Amino acid sequence: MTPPDRAIEDHGLIGDLRTSALIARDGAITFFCAPHFDSPSIFASLLDPDAGIFRIAPDDDELRMTQMYLPDTNVLLTRFMSSRGIAELTDLMPMDGAEGPQRIQRHLRIIRGAFTMEALCAPRFDYARGKHRLEPGGVFRPEGDGPVLRLSATVPLADKDGDLFARFDLKAGDSAGFLLEIDPPDDHSAFCKDVAERTFHETIEWWRHWSRRSLYVGRWRETVMRSALTLKLLTSRSHGAAIAAPTFGLPEQPGGARNWDYRYVWIRDASFTMYAFIRLGLTDEAEQFVDWIGDRVRACEGERLRVAYSLDGENDLPETELDMVGYAGSRPVRIGNAASDQFQLDIYGELMDAVYLANKYGRSTSYEDWSHIRTLIDWIGEHWQRPDSGIWEGRGERKHFLHSRLMCWVAVDRAVRLGQKRSLPAPFPEWNELRMRIHASIHEEFWRPDLKSFVQYPGADTPDGSMLLMPLVRFISPCDPRWLGTMDLIREHLVEDALVFRRAEQDRALDGLEGQEGSFLACSFWYVECLARGGEVAQARLLFEKLLGYASPLGLYAEELSPTGRHQGNFPQALTHLALISAASYLDRTLAGGRPPPWP
Repeated sequence: MTPPDRAIEDHGLIGDLRTSALIARDGAITFFCAPHFDSPSIFASLLDPDAGIFRIAPDDDELRMTQMYLPDTNVLLTRFMSSRGIAELTDLMPMDGAEGPQRIQRHLRIIRGAFTMEALCAPRFDYARGKHRLEPGGVFRPEGDGPVLRLSATVPLADKDGDLFARFDLKAGDSAGFLLEIDPPDDHSAFCKDVAERTFHETIEWWRHWSRRSLYVGRWRETVMRSALTLKLLTSRSHGAAIAAPTFGLPEQPGGARNWDYRYVWIRDASFTMYAFIRLGLTDEAEQFVDWIGDRVRACEGERLRVAYSLDGENDLPETELDMVGYAGSRPVRIGNAASDQFQLDIYGELMDAVYLANKYGRSTSYEDWSHIRTLIDWIGEHWQRPDSGIWEGRGERKHFLHSRLMCWVAVDRAVRLGQKRSLPAPFPEWNELRMRIHASIHEEFWRPDLKSFVQYPGADTPDGSMLLMPLVRFISPCDPRWLGTMDLIREHLVEDALVFRRAEQDRALDGLEGQEGSFLACSFWYVECLARGGEVAQARLLFEKLLGYASPLGLYAEELSPTGRHQGNFPQALTHLALISAASYLDRTLAGGRPPPWP
């Protein structure tokens, strides 16, 4: 199916660590939820042309459009070029702190020639289900719940059927500014160029100051820092946790039904995000996440953790369907996520690995938090042999997945290491016995001697992409004969050059839904790292460079790629970017002849 004119990968992301906005290369804000990541959408034309848009662009049919980020920032520059001239549109969200006013600041400048420009701000509140009225002063007031918006500009704005529209002429050296405020203060003042200019420089300096904290100086610095800046955009300043992606409803297959809402904190994805920050020396982010997850562990009081939470720690994420046409006709468009209440055992391993690393490179675990960790490990000891829904969140039959068993081993292993390193009290003989039992069960129940490979669940004939984590979490040596045989089976069923599918073709209905899915980009980067750890460094580097060629023009990645190289799934995807950082870090150290990077 042909994608819409605005493809997923033709977008940049800006944000203020409370929410974010996707901006297409034609100058349109096509996705924006406010005031928080998981609030109802205000602009969502990426999913439905009638779901809201804020576009600023020349009235010119011969435009060539490109985008770039200002170096080491999340300030986005969109450039319009034609025989008439060159115009630049700069977009940012000011970094005013957790409680400051939220704004989208847009600045238009003509570099050469002259253009007739058009601007249209057409919000559609509450996922395009609500109505609004336009009040004097450029105020959009929703009739139901939702934030009040106010649009100010240096050019005249006119009422167009309840939306705001402007058409104006600019020549070289001219500029125009637009300020969209979310729940603005009552004291209204006209758009001030001096204030906008100061905000522009303050926002650039905020992001560059954050970028300077990174310790990464390797050969892929710009690529790695773009991934790091993207992960930071997905992190909540108020809560310290990271969401999986800033969008909902973008399909894993155009026209298909795998259209999920990823605007929540997945324990797995957020833990992996913390690994990436730690690799870059950004330990403050890891410590903030450990505080957030500590609250979740305490709240469960010995019961199981949930798979996903809202940023404020709630687990009530009811899944409903919206009356939207969907990207490329992909329906249903869902908000909320029923997977949040699935039984998934692997999250405990990712969580404990994050806690272990935060202890190793940051702040030590308190005695109170350690007592909750002990309860968590005891819970694993009672439940690790149960079937679950697995990392890919299948909505079909529960199974005994290798990855879930592996991560139970990781959870116990890291708890043992942490407790012994910090001389914390624990029943280490029992934990060691549990760790050995889980280790033995993986080798005995998931190993197929006839295939000379591990398989994704007992009795299966195939692997899945999550098995690539086995050497990355140091369960098995990347040179172990059993792992080398598993890599052969992974190549046979999952690998196409640099691209890796998370499931073999015959297994793609395990989630209970019809249709296909694209190659899974996080698995592709995990595969590269496995090759490098196994000594195939030249091949790993070649495939890594090929994967970089699949990035969007801005260096961003969705969850999956279509057979034609188009991006699929929610965008940008944290899991892809953190896997890129991990692979790049390992390759850097290996190519430089140094020791491998720190655990894991």
